[in-house]
Amino acid sequence: MLRLPAVPALRRRADRWAGSPRALDAVAALSAFALMLLDVPGLARADNSLTGVTAPLVLAAGAATLVVRRRAPWVPYLVALGLMGWLHEVTLIQFALYSIGRFRGRRAAVAATLLYLGVAFAYFQVPGWPAPHHGDSLSDYLSLVVPVGVLAAGVGIAAHRHDLVRALEAQRREAAARQAVQEERIQVGRDVHDLVGRELTVLAVRAEVLAVRARGEAYRKDFEELADTARRAHLMLNETIVRRADREGATPGLESLADLAAESERMGSPVELRIAGEAKALSPLRQTAVHRVVQECLTNAAKHAPGLPVRVVVGVEGPDLRIEVRNPLPKTPPDRAPVSTGTGLVSMDERVASMGGTLTAGRRDGAYVVEARFPAGLTP
Repeated sequence: MLRLPAVPALRRRADRWAGSPRALDAVAALSAFALMLLDVPGLARADNSLTGVTAPLVLAAGAATLVVRRRAPWVPYLVALGLMGWLHEVTLIQFALYSIGRFRGRRAAVAATLLYLGVAFAYFQVPGWPAPHHGDSLSDYLSLVVPVGVLAAGVGIAAHRHDLVRALEAQRREAAARQAVQEERIQVGRDVHDLVGRELTVLAVRAEVLAVRARGEAYRKDFEELADTARRAHLMLNETIVRRADREGATPGLESLADLAAESERMGSPVELRIAGEAKALSPLRQTAVHRVVQECLTNAAKHAPGLPVRVVVGVEGPDLRIEVRNPLPKTPPDRAPVSTGTGLVSMDERVASMGGTLTAGRRDGAYVVEARFPAGLTP
């Protein structure tokens, strides 16, 4: 008895196979075979000694070579040249030339097309080769052969270039995502440097004060060593993470969310900001993470849903901090396509992951919702 959970699994497997290169190659082979079957009556009657049964078998064997057209496109090409001389069949050569142009590029396609034209001309010169089905004269014959080869190879070359463009775009998106992750990691490191470095400085100063106060006592040496340790830790933090002497302003926290909301409203998108009182007790590093997530969400909302209201909720649910930014989906897309690198979600995800949390984004109930959760770090 078939279990119900197995049906969706089989369906997903079938969907993955349907979009795979193997499935496309199988479709190409079946399409070529179906087209060649239209010539079977003529093949068995006039062009050769094959019967109505053996002709489809031979054509099926030839079409089956298209299954390897990605790894070895020259195999169906050579088979197609053989079928053209034996059965005077030019359907398979079209698929073969397209495959060479698609998967081997322009030079290989041009060479294959020239060879095809030369072989076709040689076939026409063979005594007894039946030409009535392909034209009474050489010009009539070539008027059929030349367009078939040139058009098939040209389409294959165009598809090859399109594949290269898509591959380059995919590499560019991947590189942009990696760069966004790296930049966000650097930003996290800078925030850690600002916050932890400040605490280490305070620790070193207090240890020095205690060492002075403990002059002549047994604890003075311990306080001096503590101050030296704090200074070394601060120095290592500077060298390991980053120096931020050129950066102006303090690390942003929850108090800066109001400024972000005001800036968004000046851009035409009103913001409803809700911040739970418990969230104000978050550590400076977690407050900075909240600021970065909300900032990126408001920027994306202004790009993709200009003029629509945005609701921002920052709350504490049990041990977790929850950030939700929600805006309605626009009924029509913006007049101008928003300028975006597509790495905003990557940066937010990296920021939230660095805090040990998760981030989700997508359409929900007619709105676009971004939700981030990470440990609040608050003592109960």
